[in-house]
Amino acid sequence: MSTDGHSEARSAVVLRDGPWTHRHVAANGARFHIAEQGDGPLVLLLHGFPQFWWTWRHQLTALADAGYRAVAMDLRGVGGSDRTPRGYDPANLALDVTGVIRSLGEPDAALVGHDLGGYLAWTAAVMRPKLVRRLAVASMPHPRSWRSALLRDPKQTVASGSVWSFQRPWLPERALVADEAAEVARMLNEWSGPRRPDEETVEVYRRAMTIPSTAHCAIEPYRWMVRSIARPDGIQFNRRMKRPVQVPTLHLHGSLDPVLRTRSSAGSGEYVEAPYRWRLFDGLGHFPHEEDPVAFSTELIDWLKDPEPDRR
Repeated sequence: MSTDGHSEARSAVVLRDGPWTHRHVAANGARFHIAEQGDGPLVLLLHGFPQFWWTWRHQLTALADAGYRAVAMDLRGVGGSDRTPRGYDPANLALDVTGVIRSLGEPDAALVGHDLGGYLAWTAAVMRPKLVRRLAVASMPHPRSWRSALLRDPKQTVASGSVWSFQRPWLPERALVADEAAEVARMLNEWSGPRRPDEETVEVYRRAMTIPSTAHCAIEPYRWMVRSIARPDGIQFNRRMKRPVQVPTLHLHGSLDPVLRTRSSAGSGEYVEAPYRWRLFDGLGHFPHEEDPVAFSTELIDWLKDPEPDRR
């Protein structure tokens, strides 16, 4: 941030009080804000769009109470993390994630990712398998499944309208922050199931999106995903992601998710050569960890503690 006023505004939104502690860690050439709680094996939580670390507030406490060191990080360009001019391709963002694991002094982590955070969790598990102990992904297919559905499934193409709209220059950023980020409120409400977020929760996400440069940085990964499809770097990434995931994987999805169809996610197990568990939450939308935090946390913790996670 360029001014003290901007820094204070960002801190007021990002450094939200709770039983967790806040700090910054250096990784992959940038500084990342984290909120952490508890002691034990590391569980690293990766948020999606249009959110920041606070989306995991319920899971931080639940995981800490269950005997884990729970850490929620702000992805590059979002929340309290650095807003760099470049570096928003998934390979580099995944190196941010694995770099944070190393900076925390841990040999590995169970990665839990939602939406874009899930995309990066899939990627990190393929790129740096020794650093990922287990993998849990919510509301996001495997990157190869996502790419295939986006291009070949007309219903998913329509459902991904926001991703296509992000491809225009500058206009999406302006639309996202217009009227105090009213578009964020629309997304949170329309993408949720019947259990929609309350006004106070929506206000937090709106304020976080209006922090200068956040909208641009938050959109950039989605621009890369689409614009790179026919480019050498995108083709290389897609080929690289053929390498199977070799760690136990929990795949979570809301049955009413209007952004990512259940059909788009359900085939992702073909890219996992390890115990794979699929869990569909009936009546939940795109944000199952916030719509029903107790059910989500219970499912996640039971799986993390299961020594034989392929059991149903």
